[in-house]
Amino acid sequence: MADVNGSKKILLVEDDKEIRELLRSFLTDNGYAPDVAKNGMEGLTMALGKDYDLILLDIMLPLKSGDQLLKELREHSDVPVLVLSAKDMIQTKIDVIRIGADDYVTKPFDLGEVLVRIEALLRRSGRRREDAEILTHKNLSLYVKEGRAFLRGTELTLTSKEYAILQLLLSHPDKIFSRSNIFDSLWGDDSGNYDDNAVKVHMSNLRSKLSAQDAEEYIETVWGMGYRLAN
Repeated sequence: MADVNGSKKILLVEDDKEIRELLRSFLTDNGYAPDVAKNGMEGLTMALGKDYDLILLDIMLPLKSGDQLLKELREHSDVPVLVLSAKDMIQTKIDVIRIGADDYVTKPFDLGEVLVRIEALLRRSGRRREDAEILTHKNLSLYVKEGRAFLRGTELTLTSKEYAILQLLLSHPDKIFSRSNIFDSLWGDDSGNYDDNAVKVHMSNLRSKLSAQDAEEYIETVWGMGYRLAN
């Protein structure tokens, strides 16, 4: 299958080797690149140390239970969490949702259902980011309603196109945008002939303004493909 979801980072926290390898293979076959953790302590460390798009979490884990992991995670992150558990009591599901899970699937599960739940959570998470009033990345903050951007606390002087490019990238932090993608987003699909040079000029000017205020890299060139936010 084509790597259509490769930019989406998923953490799988599961102690059962057979289930872990089944899910890892299934996610890979469906275009994701999952990381795996074998216990709750390892899972929490990985979840807090990397920016994941979604976490698949077992509840009955060694060293730190899944519900305790979830409680501690929610003190620092709102990443979508899909719980996979053999506990099928209604009260268990309610309790897990109350402490911060976004969805719950009971073992044994159907892989197709797991995939549908993952896709739904990622869609909702993406819409939340697109609708956010403030978009942030590293030392950069974009105040969407005001149309203003700040880097290290200093307001950037941007053209409307530069601002639009920045908002597009921050709204989809893991997506790679080709120049034609950016052109269509900024000028519209019916804008006439595609102008590759216009995108390059605006992108170059934007990157220069960012680098003038911060040594951190904010926009990465993916050769042969386009641009995305730099990690």
